[in-house]
Amino acid sequence: MAQSGSAGHAVDLRVEPVDKVLDRVERALRTGLDPGTVVCKRRSVGARTERGTWVRVERRPIDKINDQGWNGTESAARLEGVVQPEWHGCVVWRDPAGPVMWRADETDLLPGTPIGAAVLSEEPTLSEEWWRGLGASLDALARNTTGRVATPDTVTITQELVSASIRGVFPEVTDTTVERWVPAHADLNWANMSAPAFSLFDWEDWGNAPRGLDAATLWAASLAVPALADRVRRERRHDFGSRDGKLMTLFVCSKILGPDAHPEDPRIEPARDRARQVAAALNS
Repeated sequence: MAQSGSAGHAVDLRVEPVDKVLDRVERALRTGLDPGTVVCKRRSVGARTERGTWVRVERRPIDKINDQGWNGTESAARLEGVVQPEWHGCVVWRDPAGPVMWRADETDLLPGTPIGAAVLSEEPTLSEEWWRGLGASLDALARNTTGRVATPDTVTITQELVSASIRGVFPEVTDTTVERWVPAHADLNWANMSAPAFSLFDWEDWGNAPRGLDAATLWAASLAVPALADRVRRERRHDFGSRDGKLMTLFVCSKILGPDAHPEDPRIEPARDRARQVAAALNS
């Protein structure tokens, strides 16, 4: 095939060949990629370069690229106070075989290693300094400004989406109006942060979102480890204590408890218990 996943249909880069894509990236960025470091995810591939940087290559159907573009990593480079790998440059091209775009962003290497999978089943060892770094970066992120709108799971977040998601699973919550929108990473999970030194990466979905989206998303990714979920709630208690934070808790719980929920997901019961409490608090 000319390129990995040349058609516009759903593609998983963990199983599709990506050699020709990586060859093109090497030529465009004028550097070699270390094949022993290649990491394939569903819609992106990453590798270390011979000049000691990291390249992340993303495949995205054209109909998933909205007016704000898909330059999340590039635009996040201007954020103040957020610990992230420094961005160096990029190359973008259209797949000649279908309605698909490819983008490769080159950044500094992470100061540590990714903590784990998006959803953890075991508690990681994280220092107090790490937790302070997380808190400081999230607070700084919320103080920045942007015209971007967050796209969690590649879907633009809107008031309508928030209301439909919450009411679809928690119909007893009638007022789902968001009060405050702030910049958010919008994909804050354990696969997108490093340790032992804290750094936050994979910025393709960032933009304005209801306050508390990041905290709630990380909490949801921690629910299989109760002590970790409790720590996230303590660290971000000012987010969770806000009205918008409560709405975002229900928003993320709606994904766990909704019609597409996996019956063996260990997060179902803790999500249901917490959602019941939050819904009652919002209605009181």
